[in-house]
Amino acid sequence: QIQLQESGGGTVQFGGSLRLSCLASGFIFSNFDMKWVRQAPGKGIEWVSQVDPTGASAQYADSVKGRFTISRDNTKNTLYLQMNNLTPEDTATYICVRAPYPWARNHMDYRGVGTLVTVSS
Repeated sequence: QIQLQESGGGTVQFGGSLRLSCLASGFIFSNFDMKWVRQAPGKGIEWVSQVDPTGASAQYADSVKGRFTISRDNTKNTLYLQMNNLTPEDTATYICVRAPYPWARNHMDYRGVGTLVTVSS
């Protein structure tokens, strides 16, 4: 059974930092690209970042570039998202998604339920 479980969300002040984690199970984690997407209240899903199976290559949405860092530890089957210099516009539920089709940023494969990040001004 494939499972993705996010953690690390919470409330942080403007300019603060958070580190999200996603523990994967039920598939060979090191074989897949992984990505983070987010959904702000009342809005659609936004692709945030993606990393290749080795962790050597990462991509970012323009809105988070320079502030967020995606990484992975294949020995722990865990995906991370380090978020710095957070703003209220980053308030959203952050969702970990397996990405079997790396070129298809909007494709939603197996996903977690998400972790809520709230940034106060």
